[in-house]
Amino acid sequence: MTAPTTAAGSTGTTTPAPEALYVYGITPAGARAPRFPGVGGASVRLLTESGLCAAVSAAPPRLRPRRRDLLAHQAVLDELAAQGPLLPMRFAVLSPRPDVLLSQLRADAVHLSRQLDEVQGCVELNVKGAVVPGHFADLVRRDEGLRNLALRTRRRPDYEANVRLGEAIARGVRREARRAAREVLDHLTPLAARTVQGVTDDEQVLSASFLLRSADERRFRQAVDVLARDRGDRLALSVTGPLPCYSFVDSRPAPAGR
Repeated sequence: MTAPTTAAGSTGTTTPAPEALYVYGITPAGARAPRFPGVGGASVRLLTESGLCAAVSAAPPRLRPRRRDLLAHQAVLDELAAQGPLLPMRFAVLSPRPDVLLSQLRADAVHLSRQLDEVQGCVELNVKGAVVPGHFADLVRRDEGLRNLALRTRRRPDYEANVRLGEAIARGVRREARRAAREVLDHLTPLAARTVQGVTDDEQVLSASFLLRSADERRFRQAVDVLARDRGDRLALSVTGPLPCYSFVDSRPAPAGR
């Protein structure tokens, strides 16, 4: 399902159309409407079509990513997820009118139902890995090129030589951290039903979301703990979750949403 209007602009504010609906997520028909108030304090209701429910509320006049609204969005998703499978929408997904949203549910019913089956009984965990800056003593001992550069710098120290050595060590540390990140990913991927890799950079060299059966969450966390100990000199691992399965919602355009 694709919402016709989404992200806030550069000012961080979205001004919805008067009839616009704020969309929280999609569940199978039969879910109970959440008791928690939604974004902007609005009550949350369910629109049902083709065996699916869309949890919605009236879109506030001005939509900003304020903390209270982010927390309200998450509280609604948590209550829906406690009832069964959920396809969560990220913050600030809007639909212009109820009839448009119902048409989208109709058009994408098979696609959405298949995804709900895939996330049934699942949670999402996100694993990030950051470079450990102090990992260089062992690296210099093992890397002949770095070792020779360090010796030359020690014999003839000057500013440029120190800069070259520092840059070479930083590259080596990042290289080792990326290698450790690949090893972690290779080890964890078979433990998950699905894996999606996120954006990385020179400091955060691992970012991946894992779709796990709830029963496998403990085993997965134990594996992360072992990997964190074994590679902690090169890579600092952290786990976030369980989360709604944001990374595994496969949105696609539907003609009714155009």
